[in-house]
Amino acid sequence: MTAVTGHGPWPGGARDELTAQQTVLDDLAALPTGVDPVPFLAQLTGRGPGADAVGRTAALLAEMPVELGPHGWKLADHPGADLRRADALLREDLSALAVAAVGYEGPLAVELVGPWTLAAELWSARGDRVLADVGARRDLSLALGEAVREHVAEVRRQVPGATPVVQLTEPLLGQVHAGVLPSFSGFSRLRAVPGPDVVEGLRPVVDAAHDAGARVVVHLGATWVGVPPVALAGADAVGLDLADVGGREGGGWNERAWELLARATERGLGLWAGLPPATVSQCSGPQLGELVRLVAEPWRRVGLPAAGLADVTLLAAPRRRPQAVDTHRAELANLGRVAEALAERAAS
Repeated sequence: MTAVTGHGPWPGGARDELTAQQTVLDDLAALPTGVDPVPFLAQLTGRGPGADAVGRTAALLAEMPVELGPHGWKLADHPGADLRRADALLREDLSALAVAAVGYEGPLAVELVGPWTLAAELWSARGDRVLADVGARRDLSLALGEAVREHVAEVRRQVPGATPVVQLTEPLLGQVHAGVLPSFSGFSRLRAVPGPDVVEGLRPVVDAAHDAGARVVVHLGATWVGVPPVALAGADAVGLDLADVGGREGGGWNERAWELLARATERGLGLWAGLPPATVSQCSGPQLGELVRLVAEPWRRVGLPAAGLADVTLLAAPRRRPQAVDTHRAELANLGRVAEALAERAAS
């Protein structure tokens, strides 16, 4: 059945972890019959440094301590206060999950930054981005694999009935591959990473998650050129923000992107479709038909069977600005109705 989930970031501050996690579980459980809910570990990024995606992922790296620097998170010589804060915030999230998900059985998504985006966002202790050093980025990929393995094990300890799904976010993978990321000075660009190297960087993390018993989704945002490397690395699904891939005006249509996706789908790669907020009409409310068409029309146009829509997972595309809790809840509810419509098309 068509499923619904979320990325993880959720509005809220200190002492809101349990409320946020309960809200996520309750709202997804209330989705229409015939839609599969995939609850996710809520991340209250509004709590500041250490609650952000890069900080919480980097904090999991064994023997690679991090701290905040002028450009953001960077590798450090030894653990310090920044790392302890990030560790503490993640423990609070996991504790809240353990309480909110008592007795839960089923899929549970946890989001981490993928190895290429992490290498692009992390800075070395005394130099450029980790991405600039071939050996350092290889070590980072291996360390992230071990971190994912332990993180999945910890999620299982907190929620014994969970079937973890690791969602690796890779919004910068396209820039890494194209060689357009600026160096520390800003006067040059880092060398492009070839496709085979992209696959080799993803594979240790994907393999580690599989070894821990988790499924793996690599979310690329609009970077559809990353679909083949994701498939070759052995991931179970790829995530794409469909409106950014093809644009609303074209109904999400981008011929090259959808042909790549069709070939990968025919080989068993699943699709996690990121959808934008529904436009709202004063007369008729949310225009959910637009979102249904954003998935279904390109799917049919590229020749994929309608029955395959039942295997698509929907999630809200990341928002660039903080939103209210009610806005996030409304988006999840809208996605449930979109998923219901797609499930009906799959069954017809």
